[in-house]
Amino acid sequence: MGAQQADQSAGQAEQPAAGPEQQVRDGFEKLYGAAPEGVWAAPGRVNLIGEYTDFNEGFVMPLALPHTAVAAFSRRDDGVLRLHSADIEGPVVELHVDELAPLTNTSWAAYPAGVVWVLREAGHAVTGADIHLASTVPTGAGLSSSAALEVVTALALNDLFELGLTRPELARISQRAENDFVGVPCGIMDQTASACATEGHALHLDCRDLSIRQIPFDLPAQGLQLLVVDSRVKHALGDGAYAERREGCEEGARQLGVPFLRDLPYEDLDAALARLSDERVRRYVRHVVSDDHRVDEVIALLDAGDVRAIGPVLTAGHTSLRDDLRISCPELDLVVATANEAGALGARMTGGGFGGSAVVLVETADADTVTKAVEEAFAAAGYTAPRVFLAVPSEGARRVV
Repeated sequence: MGAQQADQSAGQAEQPAAGPEQQVRDGFEKLYGAAPEGVWAAPGRVNLIGEYTDFNEGFVMPLALPHTAVAAFSRRDDGVLRLHSADIEGPVVELHVDELAPLTNTSWAAYPAGVVWVLREAGHAVTGADIHLASTVPTGAGLSSSAALEVVTALALNDLFELGLTRPELARISQRAENDFVGVPCGIMDQTASACATEGHALHLDCRDLSIRQIPFDLPAQGLQLLVVDSRVKHALGDGAYAERREGCEEGARQLGVPFLRDLPYEDLDAALARLSDERVRRYVRHVVSDDHRVDEVIALLDAGDVRAIGPVLTAGHTSLRDDLRISCPELDLVVATANEAGALGARMTGGGFGGSAVVLVETADADTVTKAVEEAFAAAGYTAPRVFLAVPSEGARRVV
């Protein structure tokens, strides 16, 4: 089972719906016969730079989107866990916390149920809950709808049961739910972005020690925009391709005698590649070490105030994802090539790959021209029309009611 199934629990809206808090409150009361104790929200994310580096203990730079999973919760003390999504037709899913077991649930409900399982495995007395949720994270777009489900559940249960966990701890719990309960070997980036991002900033995360630096990312002040172009090609990370690349990276680290690829200095990359006989492993190593370096490049440029100069770094990242990691697809390649030809400053696919979305850095004055060019290119190629929206750096997970 993979992220595509989690995406099925998310809504189809292109922008956050008006009044989602009231929507889930009303839905909760209709389902369960009483008002919820509270409502929480957790965002999806888009990654600016640093792909497949997180499980290599490297560096990433995501930002939270305004699109969120919003959920109403109340505690139960009888061991019953009831879950319902406004975005899926079907009855309330009823489980028992004592009977939760990894890799046994193949529906969207595995993601919040997995968080309950992890908390209880860690000794926290989570005795059940009623949950009703809705989501505006675009579906199947590689924008971490699964992490939003996990983080909103972790934060709500942390508050309701007074567990006293920190935001980074909630991210770790959410990651373990996806790794061990659902069975997707994702890194820590998505959950940390959802739990810890701040409005108006990109989040520079060191995936080894989970240290965070909030990087100001005020594009409007620079006359710039970051577009997200959803290719409408559905991605699924549970089909083995993601796990195969993770295994290849781990094999590269073993052959090079380092704990993780993060430990291989960029300056030593060429010499290290010459020691690897497996062409597949060599490509994966080259991508990861180079993308860690690209994160450093972007940080340096942003710190220097040279935001436009990050565009070519984004495009170089796409080339690496396409040619070395080989996780792009014709639709994403078309977005990047067309956007750059139409005047974008840079573009790259983002997320786990095999579909999903691309990010495009543009001058605000050029945004409509670039968008139109991409739409026309998709039409000419016979592809489904892409979905285009702004990536606005937004607030991380929070209680809203």
